[in-house]
Amino acid sequence: MLRVHIPAQNGNKEILRYPTTKKLYMVDKEKILETLKEVYDPEIPVLNIVEMGIVRDVLFEGKKLVVKITPTYSGCPAMKTIEEEILNILHDDDFDEVAVEKIYAPPWTSDWLTGEAKHKLKQHGIAPPEKNSGIDSSRDYAVKPVLCPFCNSRNTSITSFFGSTACKSLHYCFDCTQPFEHFKCI
Repeated sequence: MLRVHIPAQNGNKEILRYPTTKKLYMVDKEKILETLKEVYDPEIPVLNIVEMGIVRDVLFEGKKLVVKITPTYSGCPAMKTIEEEILNILHDDDFDEVAVEKIYAPPWTSDWLTGEAKHKLKQHGIAPPEKNSGIDSSRDYAVKPVLCPFCNSRNTSITSFFGSTACKSLHYCFDCTQPFEHFKCI
């Protein structure tokens, strides 16, 4: 893997060197990340894998582009589809050798969701997770009322620990009478 930093007007910009048999290409790491923003989580299709914090790094090992990802849950059924989409989109972008590597440590946390991702969840009627305090908060939402994404009320209750996916729970708002899902805080 070759890495070199070149100065940019707004700070340092990471450039990856992409060796081929004919010549050396300079590839902006941000450009690869922009391409990966076109890969969406099939279980939450309003969020891409970069804003979810699933993509941990991109680098070259020789001629092979390696994308390192962290699953949101161990055994998450969406990971296989996400891996296939990463390979397809990067092959379509003319990268011949691409590999996806899963990283399990540190484990993914809902704190890795960007502010934009949390905003998108709320816009689509899913209560975003609140800041993870670093302690086991997997059942916090059963005790502490979740903020309704429709009316911002905390006059809510949990109706099921599991929603349409294992990473979400079902809730009901007594003020606006809307059911909604909550992205669990992990």
